[in-house]
Amino acid sequence: MSDTIREIADRIHEIREISDISADTLAQKLNIPLDTYLRYENAQEGVPISTLYEIAGILGVEMTELLTGSSPRLHNYSYTKAGEAPYIERFAGYRFQSPAYNFANKKIEPLLVMIDPEENKKMALVTHSGQEFNYVLEGRIKIILGETEIIMSPGDSIYFDPSIPHGQAAVDDQPGKFLTVILHDKGDPIND
Repeated sequence: MSDTIREIADRIHEIREISDISADTLAQKLNIPLDTYLRYENAQEGVPISTLYEIAGILGVEMTELLTGSSPRLHNYSYTKAGEAPYIERFAGYRFQSPAYNFANKKIEPLLVMIDPEENKKMALVTHSGQEFNYVLEGRIKIILGETEIIMSPGDSIYFDPSIPHGQAAVDDQPGKFLTVILHDKGDPIND
């Protein structure tokens, strides 16, 4: 695992402990098995973007705090110059950049996702609440949405209900890049 994944896992663990929430309770709130959650928290497996967002909502922090260790502070606008947004590598071949990382209280989460062809072998379908928009910038991207498979080219877009199991992969043995914008329902605070 990369250092970044270890740092994210450590932040999740620390904030969960400070919040006096058990790993079991958080796993239940995320609707995932405890052993899956513990693999995330022990940096044995990269946390899917959607799950990071849900964890942040449940723990009452911004996703940026989990990604960077800093709380976003900007309220009126967020201007990010090329190359300044933090890169997060979930695992080899799948990385993303959060261009609005420093804007507080976001209602949407825009992410620039880069996928190398080897990611095709690891693509796992995920689900989350809210809505999602993907816009292909480079390469060709295969999106699986439930039983449907769509090959998208630069300029193509899709807007969908992410409660349907979905995943993306680069095709044609070429890397792909797409913008995803995720609107999530915030996680409910844990009151037990």
